[in-house]
Amino acid sequence: MRAQPEQWLDSALRRSPAQRYFERKASQRLAVLAYHGIDDADRFARHMDHLRRTARPITLEAALDAFEGRSALPERAALITFDDGHRSVYDVAMPILGERGFPAVVFVIAGVIGSERPFWWTEVIDLANRGGTVAGLGDRSPQDLVRTLKRVPDQRRAEAIEALRRTASAEAAPVAQLTGAELRSLESAGIAIGNHTWSHPSLPRCSPDVVRREIVDAHESLRGILGHGPEAFAYPYGDADGTAAACLRGHGYRAAFLFDHHLSPTQPRDAFAVSRLRVNSTTTLDRFRMISSGFHPSLHRLRGGA
Repeated sequence: MRAQPEQWLDSALRRSPAQRYFERKASQRLAVLAYHGIDDADRFARHMDHLRRTARPITLEAALDAFEGRSALPERAALITFDDGHRSVYDVAMPILGERGFPAVVFVIAGVIGSERPFWWTEVIDLANRGGTVAGLGDRSPQDLVRTLKRVPDQRRAEAIEALRRTASAEAAPVAQLTGAELRSLESAGIAIGNHTWSHPSLPRCSPDVVRREIVDAHESLRGILGHGPEAFAYPYGDADGTAAACLRGHGYRAAFLFDHHLSPTQPRDAFAVSRLRVNSTTTLDRFRMISSGFHPSLHRLRGGA
């Protein structure tokens, strides 16, 4: 397959003096890599092999201790994280990480654990493809409908999903989710379990009571499964929220993670707003190297990226 123009550009930039400058600068910071599911196992393995050559993957506990000033992180520290709890983290990522002795953390949506309920955005796309409609939102593609529902008040999102369920020709297809036993197996393999809410709403678009319920219900469920409560949280969509941060502190959490495409200081000013780098398993190795060095995030911001 011929390389696309974007890949040629990434290759040239990765070999530039700027990349070497950012690599040196990044050696004193923490690269928190934020994946979701693993769609390309071979490419994800190449990412991990690059980290084995150039970085020091650390445990969640080591990161939390550093945030609290209890210990220092090594140069070129990296924390590997996954959001949502896709089955591929268990089926694909866990063996790849285990072969390399790498720790990680997966932030799971507690409300679907042990079920066949799809994530809400997957359900929306499936129901829309089955003819489901939402009054007042016009004629939108299923993907655009998901983008719209991420931005509306949470009550409106819930009402839209119910409308889609009523009007679709059939229910959304079931999706086998991770089980409690599999979460415990992930922990035993060195992959910590974090809280990613009960149902994955945008917390700033929820009422304070819903924010607290989303966190506490997920926390209690995960504590029942694991025998202990999680100590770290990832905001859905990276949308930080003051009510959420206060609730997390009150339940013994030690950190919460954003999705802002920045490197993190090894001791962030606010442990409940820790930066992460956006990456996925289909990212080319050249782009991955630029992301983990901080070069790509800087270019992204220059281009006006959020």
